[in-house]
Amino acid sequence: MSQLRLAFAGTPDFAAEHLEALCASDHRLVAVLTQPDRRSGRGKKTQPSPVKTLAEAHALPILQPATLRSPEAVEALRAFEIDALVVVAYGLLLPESVLAVPRYGCINVHGSLLPRWRGAAPIQRAIEAGDTQSGVTIMQMDRGMDTGPMLATASCEIGPGTTSGDLYEKLAQLGPPLLLEVLKDLPSMLSRAQTQDDEAATLAPKISKSEAAIDWNDPAPVLARRIRAFNPSPGCFSFLNGERIKLWRAQPAAASGNAEPGTILAASESGLRIACGQGDLVLDQIQLP
Repeated sequence: MSQLRLAFAGTPDFAAEHLEALCASDHRLVAVLTQPDRRSGRGKKTQPSPVKTLAEAHALPILQPATLRSPEAVEALRAFEIDALVVVAYGLLLPESVLAVPRYGCINVHGSLLPRWRGAAPIQRAIEAGDTQSGVTIMQMDRGMDTGPMLATASCEIGPGTTSGDLYEKLAQLGPPLLLEVLKDLPSMLSRAQTQDDEAATLAPKISKSEAAIDWNDPAPVLARRIRAFNPSPGCFSFLNGERIKLWRAQPAAASGNAEPGTILAASESGLRIACGQGDLVLDQIQLP
C-alpha cells in the first residue's frame, strides 16, 4: 500500500514507543495530539508528556486540546486531511465526530487480548486477576469502550513474579511492530477485522488510590498479586508503628499459625512474614517513608 497520511494521539511512555516507530516508518505523520501539560513531581512544575517531548524532537505539529468534544478541536483535526488516526493511551474520549474524521477511521493499540480487560487499567487488572497471558490488540475504534473490531493481536506470558512495570515494557515492545504490520495494508486488514465477543468481555476500571491500601484479612495469594499489579503505580501500602510503608514485592506462603491477620510472624533477611486472612505473606521488598 502507498504511504498513509497519519495523525497520532497518545500521552505516556507507552504511547511514545509507538510514535517513535511511526516516525521511523515510511508513513507521513502530519500531527500529534497529546494531553495538556500537567503539574507533576515534588516541585509541581508543569511537565510535557513523553509524547509531546518526542513530537517536539521530530518537529511535528502538536495539538493539546482539553477535550475533543468542541467543534474547534474537530475542525483542527479535519484540516490535516488524514487517512487514519493512531491512538495509543491517549487518555481522552474520542466522540463520534472525531471517529468520523479519518478516511480509514481511528486505529487503537490496546494493552490486552480483547475482549478481556476493556478499559483504563488492562495491564494491572490482568496481573491482579492472576492471568497467565496478556498481549496487545490492534483495533478499529467505535463509540464503545474498547469494543471495536480487532485487526491483529500479539501475546506474551505473565510470569509468577511479573509486575505491571515488567508487563508494560513487554507490551511496549510487542505493540509497535504489530501496528506497522497492520498499517502496511490497512484497507485489507479492515476488511478482515474480527468482531469482539461481548459476552466474553471483562472490564478493567481505573485504579483508585484506596485500592492500594492492604487489607490483611484478604488471602495471601490475592495480596501478592495486587502488590505486583500496583508496582510501580500506585504502589500498595500498609502501616507499621504509625508510618506508611510501601510494599513492592511479596510471596504467598502456607499459614504458619493462627495469628490475627496483620501480625508480623517473623523478620529475617528473607523478609517479613505477615499473617493474612488465608495463608501468610512474605514481604520481599518494602520502602520506608
